[in-house]
Amino acid sequence: MYNQSISEFIIVGFTNIVHHQQLLFTLMLLLYLIIITSNIIILLAILFDSHLHVPMYYFICALCLSEMGIVITVYPTMFTLVLNGKAHISFNYCLLQMYIFHSLSITENYLLNVMAYDRYVAICKALRYHAIMTLKSSKLLIAICWILGFLTPLAYLILVNQLPFCGANVIQHLFCDSSPLLNLACANNDLTIIMDFTLSSFTIILTSFSIIITYANILAAILKMKTSEERKKAFSTCASHLIIAFIFYGSIAFMYVKLQTNYSPELDLATAIHHSILTPLLSPFVYSFRNKDIQSFLKRFFQRKKGFAENIHVSFIS
Repeated sequence: MYNQSISEFIIVGFTNIVHHQQLLFTLMLLLYLIIITSNIIILLAILFDSHLHVPMYYFICALCLSEMGIVITVYPTMFTLVLNGKAHISFNYCLLQMYIFHSLSITENYLLNVMAYDRYVAICKALRYHAIMTLKSSKLLIAICWILGFLTPLAYLILVNQLPFCGANVIQHLFCDSSPLLNLACANNDLTIIMDFTLSSFTIILTSFSIIITYANILAAILKMKTSEERKKAFSTCASHLIIAFIFYGSIAFMYVKLQTNYSPELDLATAIHHSILTPLLSPFVYSFRNKDIQSFLKRFFQRKKGFAENIHVSFIS
Protein backbone atom coordinates (compact mmCIF):
# COMPACT_ATOMS: atom_id res chain seq x y z
CA MET A 1 0.00 0.00 0.00
CA TYR A 2 1.20 3.48 -0.87
CA ASN A 3 1.78 6.03 1.86
CA GLN A 4 -0.64 8.84 1.25
CA SER A 5 0.98 12.26 1.51
CA ILE A 6 -2.49 13.86 1.38
CA SER A 7 -4.41 13.48 4.63
CA GLU A 8 -7.53 15.34 3.53
CA PHE A 9 -9.41 16.64 0.49
CA ILE A 10 -11.12 19.99 0.01
CA ILE A 11 -14.49 19.82 -1.72
CA VAL A 12 -15.55 22.97 -3.60
CA GLY A 13 -18.64 21.96 -5.54
CA PHE A 14 -20.49 25.26 -5.40
CA THR A 15 -19.00 28.47 -6.77
CA ASN A 16 -20.26 32.06 -6.67
CA ILE A 17 -22.73 31.40 -3.84
CA VAL A 18 -21.41 33.96 -1.35
CA HIS A 19 -24.59 36.05 -1.57
CA HIS A 20 -26.95 33.07 -1.58
CA GLN A 21 -25.52 30.81 1.12
CA GLN A 22 -28.39 31.17 3.59
CA LEU A 23 -31.05 30.70 0.92
CA LEU A 24 -29.31 27.63 -0.53
CA PHE A 25 -28.74 26.13 2.92
CA THR A 26 -32.41 26.65 3.84
CA LEU A 27 -33.51 25.04 0.58
CA MET A 28 -31.21 22.04 1.05
CA LEU A 29 -32.27 21.62 4.68
CA LEU A 30 -35.92 21.69 3.59
CA LEU A 31 -35.25 19.07 0.90
CA TYR A 32 -33.36 16.93 3.41
CA LEU A 33 -36.22 17.04 5.92
CA ILE A 34 -38.81 16.29 3.22
CA ILE A 35 -36.85 13.29 1.94
CA ILE A 36 -36.20 11.83 5.40
CA THR A 37 -39.72 12.52 6.71
CA SER A 38 -41.53 11.16 3.65
CA ASN A 39 -39.50 7.95 3.68
CA ILE A 40 -40.01 7.47 7.43
CA ILE A 41 -43.77 7.94 6.99
CA ILE A 42 -43.81 5.23 4.32
CA LEU A 43 -41.74 2.88 6.50
CA LEU A 44 -44.05 3.41 9.49
CA ALA A 45 -47.16 2.96 7.33
CA ILE A 46 -45.89 -0.39 6.06
CA LEU A 47 -44.69 -1.43 9.51
CA PHE A 48 -47.96 -0.77 11.35
CA ASP A 49 -50.49 -1.80 8.68
CA SER A 50 -50.65 -5.59 8.53
CA HIS A 51 -52.41 -5.38 5.14
CA LEU A 52 -49.14 -4.02 3.70
CA HIS A 53 -47.03 -6.94 4.91
CA VAL A 54 -46.66 -8.32 1.40
CA PRO A 55 -43.59 -8.64 -0.88
CA MET A 56 -44.24 -5.49 -2.93
CA TYR A 57 -44.24 -3.27 0.17
CA TYR A 58 -41.19 -4.99 1.63
CA PHE A 59 -39.37 -4.02 -1.56
CA ILE A 60 -40.59 -0.44 -1.13
CA CYS A 61 -39.23 -0.47 2.46
CA ALA A 62 -35.83 -1.61 1.21
CA LEU A 63 -35.87 1.11 -1.46
CA CYS A 64 -36.74 3.76 1.15
CA LEU A 65 -33.87 2.63 3.38
CA SER A 66 -31.36 2.76 0.52
CA GLU A 67 -32.42 6.27 -0.49
CA MET A 68 -32.35 7.49 3.10
CA GLY A 69 -28.87 6.00 3.42
CA ILE A 70 -27.66 7.91 0.35
CA VAL A 71 -29.05 11.18 1.68
CA ILE A 72 -27.63 10.69 5.18
CA THR A 73 -24.23 9.82 3.68
CA VAL A 74 -23.77 12.82 1.36
CA TYR A 75 -25.84 15.66 2.83
CA PRO A 76 -23.59 16.49 5.84
CA THR A 77 -20.75 17.27 3.41
CA MET A 78 -23.10 19.28 1.20
CA PHE A 79 -24.35 21.30 4.20
CA THR A 80 -20.79 22.20 5.17
CA LEU A 81 -20.04 23.05 1.57
CA VAL A 82 -22.95 25.49 1.34
CA LEU A 83 -22.23 27.19 4.68
CA ASN A 84 -18.46 27.55 4.31
CA GLY A 85 -17.97 27.51 0.56
CA LYS A 86 -15.81 24.40 0.96
CA ALA A 87 -15.70 21.22 2.98
CA HIS A 88 -12.61 19.52 4.43
CA ILE A 89 -12.84 15.75 4.48
CA SER A 90 -10.22 13.24 5.59
CA PHE A 91 -8.78 10.75 3.14
CA ASN A 92 -10.29 7.72 4.89
CA TYR A 93 -13.71 9.32 5.33
CA CYS A 94 -13.65 10.34 1.66
CA LEU A 95 -13.13 6.72 0.61
CA LEU A 96 -15.81 5.57 3.05
CA GLN A 97 -18.31 8.11 1.73
CA MET A 98 -17.58 7.11 -1.86
CA TYR A 99 -17.94 3.41 -1.03
CA ILE A 100 -21.24 3.78 0.85
CA PHE A 101 -22.70 6.05 -1.84
CA HIS A 102 -21.77 3.58 -4.59
CA SER A 103 -22.93 0.57 -2.58
CA LEU A 104 -26.35 2.06 -1.80
CA SER A 105 -26.79 3.21 -5.41
CA ILE A 106 -25.98 -0.27 -6.70
CA THR A 107 -28.28 -1.80 -4.07
CA GLU A 108 -31.09 0.45 -5.30
CA ASN A 109 -30.28 -0.66 -8.84
CA TYR A 110 -30.70 -4.33 -7.89
CA LEU A 111 -33.87 -3.59 -5.91
CA LEU A 112 -35.47 -1.96 -8.95
CA ASN A 113 -34.80 -5.18 -10.88
CA VAL A 114 -36.32 -7.32 -8.14
CA MET A 115 -39.37 -5.05 -8.07
CA ALA A 116 -39.71 -5.41 -11.85
CA TYR A 117 -39.60 -9.20 -11.40
CA ASP A 118 -42.28 -8.94 -8.71
CA ARG A 119 -44.56 -7.07 -11.15
CA TYR A 120 -43.78 -9.66 -13.83
CA VAL A 121 -44.87 -12.53 -11.58
CA ALA A 122 -47.98 -10.58 -10.45
CA ILE A 123 -49.14 -10.00 -14.04
CA CYS A 124 -47.74 -12.87 -16.09
CA LYS A 125 -48.01 -15.63 -13.47
CA ALA A 126 -50.88 -14.25 -11.38
CA LEU A 127 -52.22 -17.66 -10.30
CA ARG A 128 -48.81 -18.69 -8.96
CA TYR A 129 -47.86 -15.30 -7.48
CA HIS A 130 -48.37 -16.22 -3.82
CA ALA A 131 -46.49 -19.49 -4.30
CA ILE A 132 -43.50 -17.79 -5.98
CA MET A 133 -43.31 -14.47 -4.13
CA THR A 134 -43.58 -15.65 -0.56
CA LEU A 135 -42.50 -13.47 2.35
CA LYS A 136 -39.46 -15.71 2.81
CA SER A 137 -38.40 -15.44 -0.82
CA SER A 138 -38.95 -11.68 -0.89
CA LYS A 139 -36.80 -11.19 2.22
CA LEU A 140 -34.12 -13.40 0.66
CA LEU A 141 -34.16 -11.32 -2.54
CA ILE A 142 -33.83 -8.11 -0.51
CA ALA A 143 -30.89 -9.57 1.44
CA ILE A 144 -29.18 -10.62 -1.81
CA CYS A 145 -29.64 -7.10 -3.24
CA TRP A 146 -27.97 -5.53 -0.18
CA ILE A 147 -25.13 -8.07 -0.07
CA LEU A 148 -24.36 -7.72 -3.79
CA GLY A 149 -24.73 -3.95 -3.53
CA PHE A 150 -21.96 -3.73 -0.93
CA LEU A 151 -19.76 -6.39 -2.52
CA THR A 152 -19.80 -5.02 -6.09
CA PRO A 153 -17.70 -1.84 -5.47
CA LEU A 154 -15.38 -3.45 -2.92
CA ALA A 155 -12.64 -4.37 -5.42
CA TYR A 156 -12.78 -0.87 -6.88
CA LEU A 157 -12.45 0.65 -3.39
CA ILE A 158 -9.33 -1.42 -2.72
CA LEU A 159 -7.76 -0.27 -6.01
CA VAL A 160 -8.50 3.39 -5.26
CA ASN A 161 -6.98 2.99 -1.81
CA GLN A 162 -3.77 1.75 -3.46
CA LEU A 163 -3.37 4.91 -5.57
CA PRO A 164 -0.96 7.62 -4.36
CA PHE A 165 -2.46 11.09 -3.84
CA CYS A 166 0.43 13.50 -3.45
CA GLY A 167 -0.45 16.64 -5.43
CA ALA A 168 -3.70 18.59 -5.73
CA ASN A 169 -6.37 17.81 -3.15
CA VAL A 170 -9.28 19.98 -4.35
CA ILE A 171 -12.38 18.08 -5.49
CA GLN A 172 -14.90 20.01 -7.57
CA HIS A 173 -17.95 18.04 -6.55
CA LEU A 174 -20.68 17.92 -3.91
CA PHE A 175 -19.12 14.98 -2.06
CA CYS A 176 -16.44 12.32 -2.57
CA ASP A 177 -17.11 10.37 -5.74
CA SER A 178 -15.00 8.23 -8.03
CA SER A 179 -14.48 10.41 -11.12
CA PRO A 180 -13.19 13.60 -9.45
CA LEU A 181 -11.14 11.52 -6.99
CA LEU A 182 -9.38 9.52 -9.71
CA ASN A 183 -8.38 12.70 -11.50
CA LEU A 184 -6.31 13.72 -8.45
CA ALA A 185 -4.19 10.57 -8.35
CA CYS A 186 -0.52 11.28 -9.09
CA ALA A 187 0.22 7.89 -10.67
CA ASN A 188 -1.03 5.83 -13.58
CA ASN A 189 -4.58 4.90 -12.70
CA ASP A 190 -5.56 3.15 -15.94
CA LEU A 191 -6.31 -0.12 -14.15
CA THR A 192 -8.63 1.61 -11.68
CA ILE A 193 -10.37 3.52 -14.49
CA ILE A 194 -10.88 0.30 -16.43
CA MET A 195 -12.20 -1.40 -13.29
CA ASP A 196 -14.57 1.50 -12.62
CA PHE A 197 -15.81 1.56 -16.20
CA THR A 198 -16.15 -2.23 -16.42
CA LEU A 199 -18.02 -2.69 -13.15
CA SER A 200 -20.28 0.29 -13.76
CA SER A 201 -21.13 -0.45 -17.37
CA PHE A 202 -21.56 -4.19 -16.78
CA THR A 203 -23.88 -3.64 -13.81
CA ILE A 204 -25.98 -0.96 -15.50
CA ILE A 205 -26.21 -2.68 -18.88
CA LEU A 206 -27.08 -6.04 -17.34
CA THR A 207 -29.73 -4.68 -14.97
CA SER A 208 -31.27 -2.19 -17.42
CA PHE A 209 -31.45 -4.92 -20.09
CA SER A 210 -33.11 -7.18 -17.50
CA ILE A 211 -35.76 -4.55 -16.80
CA ILE A 212 -36.37 -4.01 -20.53
CA ILE A 213 -36.85 -7.76 -21.11
CA THR A 214 -39.08 -8.05 -18.04
CA TYR A 215 -41.36 -5.22 -19.14
CA ALA A 216 -41.44 -6.49 -22.72
CA ASN A 217 -42.94 -9.72 -21.33
CA ILE A 218 -45.30 -7.73 -19.09
CA LEU A 219 -46.45 -5.61 -22.05
CA ALA A 220 -47.05 -8.72 -24.15
CA ALA A 221 -49.16 -10.23 -21.34
CA ILE A 222 -51.14 -7.01 -20.88
CA LEU A 223 -51.96 -6.76 -24.59
CA LYS A 224 -53.40 -10.28 -24.45
CA MET A 225 -55.85 -9.35 -21.69
CA LYS A 226 -59.47 -9.46 -22.75
CA THR A 227 -60.91 -6.30 -21.20
CA SER A 228 -59.69 -2.71 -21.08
CA GLU A 229 -60.35 -2.68 -17.33
CA GLU A 230 -57.86 -5.51 -16.83
CA ARG A 231 -55.27 -3.77 -19.00
CA LYS A 232 -55.76 -0.46 -17.17
CA LYS A 233 -55.33 -2.14 -13.78
CA ALA A 234 -52.19 -3.95 -14.95
CA PHE A 235 -50.67 -0.77 -16.35
CA SER A 236 -51.39 1.11 -13.11
CA THR A 237 -49.47 -1.46 -11.07
CA CYS A 238 -46.37 -0.89 -13.23
CA ALA A 239 -46.54 2.86 -13.89
CA SER A 240 -44.89 4.03 -10.65
CA HIS A 241 -42.04 1.55 -10.94
CA LEU A 242 -41.38 2.53 -14.55
CA ILE A 243 -41.23 6.23 -13.62
CA ILE A 244 -38.73 5.62 -10.81
CA ALA A 245 -36.64 3.29 -12.98
CA PHE A 246 -36.54 5.93 -15.73
CA ILE A 247 -35.48 8.65 -13.26
CA PHE A 248 -32.87 6.39 -11.65
CA TYR A 249 -31.26 5.12 -14.85
CA GLY A 250 -31.46 8.54 -16.46
CA SER A 251 -29.15 9.97 -13.81
CA ILE A 252 -26.96 7.00 -13.05
CA ALA A 253 -26.10 6.31 -16.70
CA PHE A 254 -24.28 9.63 -16.95
CA MET A 255 -22.76 9.37 -13.48
CA TYR A 256 -21.11 5.99 -13.82
CA VAL A 257 -20.75 5.15 -17.50
CA LYS A 258 -18.60 7.88 -19.00
CA LEU A 259 -15.08 7.89 -20.38
CA GLN A 260 -12.60 9.45 -18.01
CA THR A 261 -10.91 11.27 -20.91
CA ASN A 262 -14.10 13.26 -21.34
CA TYR A 263 -14.38 14.07 -17.65
CA SER A 264 -16.51 17.12 -16.99
CA PRO A 265 -16.94 18.60 -13.48
CA GLU A 266 -20.15 20.31 -14.63
CA LEU A 267 -21.62 17.00 -15.79
CA ASP A 268 -20.59 15.36 -12.51
CA LEU A 269 -22.28 18.13 -10.51
CA ALA A 270 -25.48 17.91 -12.54
CA THR A 271 -25.75 14.13 -12.22
CA ALA A 272 -24.82 14.26 -8.51
CA ILE A 273 -27.65 16.73 -7.86
CA HIS A 274 -30.00 14.55 -9.89
CA HIS A 275 -29.14 11.34 -8.09
CA SER A 276 -28.64 12.61 -4.53
CA ILE A 277 -31.49 15.16 -4.49
CA LEU A 278 -34.08 14.70 -7.22
CA THR A 279 -34.36 10.91 -7.21
CA PRO A 280 -34.76 10.52 -3.39
CA LEU A 281 -37.15 13.49 -3.36
CA LEU A 282 -39.44 12.23 -6.14
CA SER A 283 -39.37 8.52 -5.32
CA PRO A 284 -41.63 8.55 -2.19
CA PHE A 285 -44.25 10.68 -3.92
CA VAL A 286 -44.22 8.80 -7.21
CA TYR A 287 -43.95 5.27 -5.86
CA SER A 288 -45.70 5.27 -2.51
CA PHE A 289 -47.90 8.29 -1.85
CA ARG A 290 -49.72 7.55 -5.14
CA ASN A 291 -50.39 4.05 -3.86
CA LYS A 292 -54.00 3.58 -2.77
CA ASP A 293 -53.13 1.21 0.09
CA ILE A 294 -50.65 3.64 1.64
CA GLN A 295 -53.05 6.55 1.06
CA SER A 296 -55.78 4.58 2.81
CA PHE A 297 -53.55 3.87 5.82
CA LEU A 298 -52.46 7.51 6.12
CA LYS A 299 -56.06 8.67 5.85
CA ARG A 300 -57.15 6.30 8.64
CA PHE A 301 -54.15 7.28 10.74
CA PHE A 302 -54.82 11.02 10.58
CA GLN A 303 -58.53 10.48 11.15
CA ARG A 304 -57.75 8.55 14.34
CA LYS A 305 -55.35 11.29 15.45
CA LYS A 306 -57.99 13.92 14.74
CA GLY A 307 -60.64 11.96 16.66
CA PHE A 308 -58.24 11.43 19.57
CA ALA A 309 -57.43 15.16 19.70
CA GLU A 310 -61.13 16.07 19.60
CA ASN A 311 -61.92 13.66 22.45
CA ILE A 312 -59.15 15.17 24.58
CA HIS A 313 -60.44 18.67 23.81
CA VAL A 314 -64.03 17.72 24.78
CA SER A 315 -62.83 16.03 27.97
CA PHE A 316 -60.75 19.05 28.89
CA ILE A 317 -63.75 21.40 28.40
CA SER A 318 -66.03 19.12 30.38
